[in-house]
Amino acid sequence: LTVNCLDQHVETSPNRVALIWERDEPGTAVHVTYRELLDLTCRLANTLKKYGIQKGDKVAIYMSVSPLSVAAMLACARIGAVHNVVFAGFSADSLAGRIVDSECKAVITYNQGVRGGRIIELKTTVDEAVKSCPSVKHVFVAQRTDNKVQMGDRDVPLEEEMAKAASVCTPESMDSEDMLFMLYTSGSTGKPKGIVHTQAGYLLYAALTHKYVFDYQQGDVFGCVADIGWITGHTYVVYGPLCNGGTTVLFESTPVYPDPGRYWEVVQRLKINQFYGAPTAIRLLLNYGDKWVKKYDRSSLKTLGSVGEPINNEAWQWFYHVVGEGRCTLVDTWWQTETGGICIAPRPSEEKAEIIPAMAMRPFFGIFPVLMDENGKVIEGNDVSGALCIAQPWPGLARTIYGDHQRFVDTYFKAYPGYYFTGDGAYRTKEGHYQITGRMDDVINISGHRLGTAEIEDAMADHPDVPETAVIGYPHEIKGEGAFAFIVLKEQTAHTDRVKEELKTLVATKIAKYAVPDHILVVKRLPKTRSGKIMRRLLRKVVTEQSSNMGDITTLDDPSVVTEILDAYQKYKKEKSSS
Repeated sequence: LTVNCLDQHVETSPNRVALIWERDEPGTAVHVTYRELLDLTCRLANTLKKYGIQKGDKVAIYMSVSPLSVAAMLACARIGAVHNVVFAGFSADSLAGRIVDSECKAVITYNQGVRGGRIIELKTTVDEAVKSCPSVKHVFVAQRTDNKVQMGDRDVPLEEEMAKAASVCTPESMDSEDMLFMLYTSGSTGKPKGIVHTQAGYLLYAALTHKYVFDYQQGDVFGCVADIGWITGHTYVVYGPLCNGGTTVLFESTPVYPDPGRYWEVVQRLKINQFYGAPTAIRLLLNYGDKWVKKYDRSSLKTLGSVGEPINNEAWQWFYHVVGEGRCTLVDTWWQTETGGICIAPRPSEEKAEIIPAMAMRPFFGIFPVLMDENGKVIEGNDVSGALCIAQPWPGLARTIYGDHQRFVDTYFKAYPGYYFTGDGAYRTKEGHYQITGRMDDVINISGHRLGTAEIEDAMADHPDVPETAVIGYPHEIKGEGAFAFIVLKEQTAHTDRVKEELKTLVATKIAKYAVPDHILVVKRLPKTRSGKIMRRLLRKVVTEQSSNMGDITTLDDPSVVTEILDAYQKYKKEKSSS
């Protein structure tokens, strides 16, 4: 696999730029050629081997986006180890849970991270996490800043060791179905699941979708601004572009640092040809107006892409007309951690085929979407809606959930036997194009990050004064969705505001800052069915103010709870608007 991503290009064009690292500090890009990346990868691979990492071992990577974090992924692949990248914004608890579940033998991290001008304590978080991770033998620590951090017995200074290592490392010979990496994603129930991708199928699918969806040509500069901690970073920052011998941008900063012109200044300076980002960032920037975009020359752009959640029409129009000046192809791409790469997108297609705003439209080669009704029957014809399933396997499909194949079967293949169930609903237009309508389960999408509401509830349930919680998603104008928490307090609880703050801290500590609910509403009780199941549907109606049509509430244990919650919500809204 790394031969496809590195060696083959080093043989033909060693000095071609593989990575352009757009560091957090504005205007300080670092170019890394294919030869340099191979050297970095081999030295890192030999260092891992020296410390006992072998084929099949799992390695956690907790790093910000950089050439070294890409080399860490490739070094694992080169020696047949399995990488498990954990987004560097996750808390120590989240990191520990992922390390324990995947049985990692080592962790690779930085002393600190830098993002939006702020220092992020990565090593400190890893130290906290590995206290509860007996499987971890070594922590490799690289230097992103000049600040000293505490180094203990299991800590290894990475760059020092790499300097001593040989720059040649023979790649491990792998079977097409051997594990390449695992990546954790949220489900509607329980703890996050480690999605497993394998060698050949994943890489093939990554390379083909990168080439054909974005019309990537040799010599183009591909700018995917995702973090490597997400599947988008794996497939369209690292594996797809490198397999195709491309030049890929590593964006370490944020869209608003040092100002809301950052993306477009980078496009101008690095002459980016394809720009792939998330709707949440586009909505954020749209609010700052057009001047930040128009300040910079965007004539290098040919293709724009959107990923992570359905893009709304207003954001699509602004992205297309203002950013792309109405002359760039805009692809709204639908796919998942589980699919490995893009499954539905407006391109590839016939030359100049119509692109409908805010619609993924066309299935990629080998993808056969079907819509299913409530009874598990395929819905024929057009102008119909249903559960989005895929009828045949494709190379990029995940192979299992690590350590729990039964959960894999239950989650994706049980609801509609013989089909892969995506968890999303979709509409097929009169012309036969696909529009994704959103999740069909208790999973919300905050700023493009998938999060099970159950995870937030579990985190809050640890508070001694909070016996019950229910979390739902509600429309949020920047983040797409936000979390809204309903909580029941123990009778004698006096300091409501203090409890709310403590709950927010709990969620940030147990999951990550982005998971913290925007709203927490105290209610006397939650709406439950006679069997004790919380009816989240009703809570959604309250928050989206559709309380006039509550639907069937006959299964509720006590229907009077509805007015109770409505009153509490109206009062909460008044307080918010007056404060």
